[in-house]
Amino acid sequence: MGALVSIPINFASSFVASGLGACFSNLCSQSLSAISSSSLGTRLLYALWLLVNSLISWIYMSANKSIIWPSTTCTATHECGWFTVHRLNFALGSLHLLLAASLVGVKSTKNPRAALQNSWWSLKLLCYLGLVILAFTIPNGFFVHFSKWISVPAGAVFILVGLILLVDFAHEWAETCIQHVEDQDDNSPFWKKSLVVGTVAMYTASLAMIVEMYIIFCRGNCSLNQFSATINVVLTLVTALLSVHPKIQEANPNCGLAQSSMVSLYCSYLVLSAMASEPDDKMCNPLVSSSGPRNFSVVMGSILTFVAIAYTTTRAAANSAFQGTNTNGNIYLEDDVEYDGLGRQARNQLRHEAIKQAVEEGSLPESALYDTSWLGSPSIASEEGIGLNDERSGTKYNYSLFHLIFFIATQWIAILLTIAVTQDDVGDFIPVGRTYFYSWVKIGSAYLCYALYGWTIVAPLLMPERFEIDSSY
Repeated sequence: MGALVSIPINFASSFVASGLGACFSNLCSQSLSAISSSSLGTRLLYALWLLVNSLISWIYMSANKSIIWPSTTCTATHECGWFTVHRLNFALGSLHLLLAASLVGVKSTKNPRAALQNSWWSLKLLCYLGLVILAFTIPNGFFVHFSKWISVPAGAVFILVGLILLVDFAHEWAETCIQHVEDQDDNSPFWKKSLVVGTVAMYTASLAMIVEMYIIFCRGNCSLNQFSATINVVLTLVTALLSVHPKIQEANPNCGLAQSSMVSLYCSYLVLSAMASEPDDKMCNPLVSSSGPRNFSVVMGSILTFVAIAYTTTRAAANSAFQGTNTNGNIYLEDDVEYDGLGRQARNQLRHEAIKQAVEEGSLPESALYDTSWLGSPSIASEEGIGLNDERSGTKYNYSLFHLIFFIATQWIAILLTIAVTQDDVGDFIPVGRTYFYSWVKIGSAYLCYALYGWTIVAPLLMPERFEIDSSY
């Protein structure tokens, strides 16, 4: 297994040390140009970059190696992995901060600076490699203070962002289903079944995880696990009862068991995962000492953790909950205006005809026919065969905020990897997050998620004037 670890380490070392990075980046830039022409493709490429950086960091942490200059970047006690992880994530985080600063105020892809976000991958990769080399010239003491005062607070913010995203998604999913049910069209029965079946399934899964907590992790003197599981049950019942309370229903008719079931499912998973992340020093985590393919489970668990973080980062960075209003400066014929008897495609066609007539009369320049910002919907671009670019009418998300969220994600990964792991026969790979710190982070996150959801359903009742617009729909 030691040879297995050395293969990616040697590859990564030679990759950084040599000039192959530039050639490789040019090849990637050409082959992925079609993907990055859409906003989703661009976000996926950044997420993949974060995932690769996390995997390399994890490998070096497991092997306790330094990429370059080990004589100066390791401590006298041969501690290398900790500093390598922070240096790699410092480099990627710094790149995202530079991009965030460079893209402030970009609200249209016609802005020349928008190319920094959606292209120039060769240049960005070269900058990243340069920042990696620069990070290895910085003394170790800097990263000790940086991790304490920057990485830890940034990691806490990232956790909060993920929880807000989950609560927002729960409301969005339920309200979307309700809206389709109320439309009473041919698809209404499907959405009604999806809402009911989804709610029942999520509560059933939550109950199954709660039972699993008590059977596997709450035996004997495991009082902390028993306390955590019981509090989770209480909060699940409280949020469910609040969701169907008559006064809350009156203040927010869209509130119901659908949202609370998703929150209960996620929070129950967090608590169960927290118990599975505990070291087995108190004999409360039998999964640690269980027989089986240890290294395989550790590797797969770690990879899934990184994938989840990359997904959360990408979704949060482009989520409407963090965007506010769209102020990209373009003029729209709004898509949310209702026209009785007309579907979306018919409305777009009417808009196109109106613009065409205005061009013929001289009221608008001819270029307006090819500028989809006048159409108010990126879908018209695909209908007209314009291409894959869905940001012709303006940016789909805040570029600067996107990179700020990626920065805090890199710092959370650095903290997650470098928090001391109990060496309980972990083999060649260090399990990501098997610490009491991470367990309590998950449990605290679950309780905070319940609180955030509880506030979103109680707030319209306590401050009706602030939610008057929402309640009018």
